[in-house]
Amino acid sequence: MATGGCQCGRVRFETSGEPRFIANCHCRDCRKATGAAFSTWVGFESNQITWKGEPDRFASSEGVQRGFCKTCGTPLTYQGEKWPDETHILIGVFDQPETYTPKGDVFTEDALPFSKPKGR
Repeated sequence: MATGGCQCGRVRFETSGEPRFIANCHCRDCRKATGAAFSTWVGFESNQITWKGEPDRFASSEGVQRGFCKTCGTPLTYQGEKWPDETHILIGVFDQPETYTPKGDVFTEDALPFSKPKGR
């Protein structure tokens, strides 16, 4: 079990079981949504997550919903039609993000030059 939430505490979550994946995403959409050079996502089946205070959602592109706290603005989740039963949570919103280690990188062709994974 892992817990986390937004900066102000209005939105909290608890996960159960192991994540499906942990990866760094270098796509432009994730950069725009988070303001970071890349985003590290911890992917769970949606039924593995219990929410206290649902995140608000923004349709960032066709078939994609990004969850955030409407009070403090903290970006929280990604849900997309490509993975309909999954919710991806940004690693930085976990209470103990050090528990997770990324296992890979995706959309490396979009990576900023200084953040390109070695060997790619």
